[in-house]
Amino acid sequence: MKKLGIGLCVILILGIVAYIYRLTILMKVYQIVNNRRNPVEANRPVNWSQGPDQPAKPATERPPNIIFILTDDMGFNDVSFYNGGAADGTLQTPHIDAIAREGVVFTNGYAVSATCAPSRASILTGRYSTRFGFEYTPMPSVGPRIMKMMTRNTKPSAKPVIIHDDRFEHMKDFSELGMPGSEITIAEMLKKAGYYTAHIGKWHLGYVSPMRPIDQGFDDSLNMMGMFYLPEDSPQVVNAKQDFDPIDRMCWASGRFAVRFNGGKDFEPRDYLTDYFTDEAIKVIEANKNRPFFLYLAHWGIHNPLQAKKEDYDALSHIKDHRLRVYAAMIRAVDRGVGRVMAALKANGIDDNTLVIFTSDNGGAGYLGLPDVNKPYRGWKATFFEGGIHVPFFARWPGTISPGTRFDKPISHLDIFGTAAAVSGAEIPGDRKIDGVDLMPFIRGQKTGDPHESLFWRQGYYRGVLNGGWKMTVSTRPEKVWLFNLREDPTEQNNIAAKYPKKVAELRALLEAHNAEQVESLWESVVEGPVKIDKTGADPWAEGDEYIYWPN
Repeated sequence: MKKLGIGLCVILILGIVAYIYRLTILMKVYQIVNNRRNPVEANRPVNWSQGPDQPAKPATERPPNIIFILTDDMGFNDVSFYNGGAADGTLQTPHIDAIAREGVVFTNGYAVSATCAPSRASILTGRYSTRFGFEYTPMPSVGPRIMKMMTRNTKPSAKPVIIHDDRFEHMKDFSELGMPGSEITIAEMLKKAGYYTAHIGKWHLGYVSPMRPIDQGFDDSLNMMGMFYLPEDSPQVVNAKQDFDPIDRMCWASGRFAVRFNGGKDFEPRDYLTDYFTDEAIKVIEANKNRPFFLYLAHWGIHNPLQAKKEDYDALSHIKDHRLRVYAAMIRAVDRGVGRVMAALKANGIDDNTLVIFTSDNGGAGYLGLPDVNKPYRGWKATFFEGGIHVPFFARWPGTISPGTRFDKPISHLDIFGTAAAVSGAEIPGDRKIDGVDLMPFIRGQKTGDPHESLFWRQGYYRGVLNGGWKMTVSTRPEKVWLFNLREDPTEQNNIAAKYPKKVAELRALLEAHNAEQVESLWESVVEGPVKIDKTGADPWAEGDEYIYWPN
């Protein structure tokens, strides 16, 4: 009996410990299962396709190379060209700024979505992703479950995360959630026009055929398959964890340091991820300098988990806040990479015949707990306030785009497709509606007026429209309408919906007409997350805080 009692006590103690640490155990099990399904091998060289040793035509007689550099979650204030940069202006981004100074600045450049994957699907197709059912950001089914456990003890003043348990059973595997293979991408269009096409970095548009980069028009793809910039315990990395944020905790718990080339096995990158992607981008340029190429360089920087290369962190010792210092160091690495890519173009004699486009997939994230990343705009990633969708946006093409050009009319990620088609001479698919336009005639003053009569955003019941300087967003959770005249109130300080009911009705009609053309999402929303408009994720909720719910 005594032994039985001791055994029961041990079982009880183990049960209590397991309950207390159930979240850590769940995430560790998920990580182990994922690593067994897709083991990460040692680093190996990437063998990029090699172009001809000699050009068939001089560079000036070939269609231009196109390099599209996309950062992840970069806030408007993270680029020093706009507002002095991160860390109160002490961090500068000279190489990114140089693209702006030597080309065109789109002062009102908009992301198509306030989160990453729908933006990327729209960029690559030139179409609102809701036209083909890509409405929500793909996430592993374990994600909402972990989030639910993390937020179970939410304080009464906070808005709870809403999890739709009944929808889990209908969820496909994360790898199967993506962009339909029937969509025509920039890469497919340019490849048909004789371009070599390469993808480096984040994809997030499906990881099984026919949704992989190599199925969607890319000759070569170095695909990011983890979330770490370096292993967490590497002596070359400095980490900053946000224990207050469930998204950040999920990143750390399930992170991997891995890439995949052309659908092969996963292997470790050779260096800090941002520098590694830059190294490989330069190899693509050098190998293909004698033929037209399209390079989609989709950096993971500066998305969390916050991990800086130690040399970048050490160079910013004047920044006292650890989290901000790590974040700023990550920006420094991205900027350094941009400079190296631009230097490679000059070194290989193709600088004047290369169109470079730089932007971010959406605005900076509030859940990092850094208040000024989107300054002067309100809102964050996952909101349709300007902070979530008004992004850094530059383009450079020496001899074609005049240095110091400024374009103030609203333009969109959608326009990258139409512009790439026009400058390359590629044929735009005629069997589908393209929502983007060719920006070159506007940049060069050959066309006047607005490139777009209206721009639209949609994520479930949360929707928005911009028309003639008037911007309206509507939601059902909370049941609210926000209306701003951006020409008079560009930072959205005064909601004037109650003052202008006729304008609200007019914009609602535009939204309804647009949404009538969209299709149902390919998969259901399983989680609805509350996002404070004017506070970061580190700030406590208080009575009267403005917020939206982001369905995903």
